[in-house]
Amino acid sequence: MRAVDFAAFVDELATVSAAAILPFFRTAIGIDDKRKQGQFDPVTDADRAGEVAMRSLITRTFPEHGILGEEFGRERADATWVWTLDPIDGTKSFIAGIPAWGTLIGLMRDGVPVYGMMHQPFVGERFTGDGAGARYRGPAGPRDLMVRPCTELSDAVLFTTSPRLFADSDLERFQRIEREAKLSRYGGDCYAYCMVAAGLIDVVIETGLDDHDIVPLIPIIEGAGGIVTNWEGGTAAKGGRVVAAGDRRLHDKVLKILNA
Repeated sequence: MRAVDFAAFVDELATVSAAAILPFFRTAIGIDDKRKQGQFDPVTDADRAGEVAMRSLITRTFPEHGILGEEFGRERADATWVWTLDPIDGTKSFIAGIPAWGTLIGLMRDGVPVYGMMHQPFVGERFTGDGAGARYRGPAGPRDLMVRPCTELSDAVLFTTSPRLFADSDLERFQRIEREAKLSRYGGDCYAYCMVAAGLIDVVIETGLDDHDIVPLIPIIEGAGGIVTNWEGGTAAKGGRVVAAGDRRLHDKVLKILNA
């Protein structure tokens, strides 16, 4: 990578995307449905504007880098350095006026996630991580992020975006875990993963994710001491069915139930 203040550059990406997105929040915004079949999959002008702003800045600064974006697809996806962009993760919350959404910015080197940010511009929070450490900046002041120990499902706080997103066989497996958890809640999208890193949620179980949904969150959770894999225990960088946990011992138990 060329000599650029990397942290400042990612902050600038977050800032320019926020400037494009926030004017649309809690307004009478136009909504399109991307689904080919199945459930409502909304996209808005805010999603598109945020991604265009970030793509333009990346292309000007790092023209040799690749980009994987939710709204405008892939450019130079075989490059050594590839950015993953999800301008609004949690669009359904966004169009409902609920601030449980965020902008996801990730960077991969040779297909491995090495840096991630989740920015929630409405409340002014930024979660960052590089796999070795993770950091929070926001109204409560800056601090390091750290997962909490939790070895038993009976002590665990469990999240998923919505049980309606699971296929029938996967839903049955999820419900086995849900029945054992101390507390199960729905919603949150990217925020749930950041709360794993913050030590407030113990496990997130999802299905049907794209790479841009999870790549930015992997270095944040791993940097805080947690673990993110697919349901088989392999890399989650390609999306699909994902488990994120703060405690590796809990993660192992969840995988055993999911694969029983």
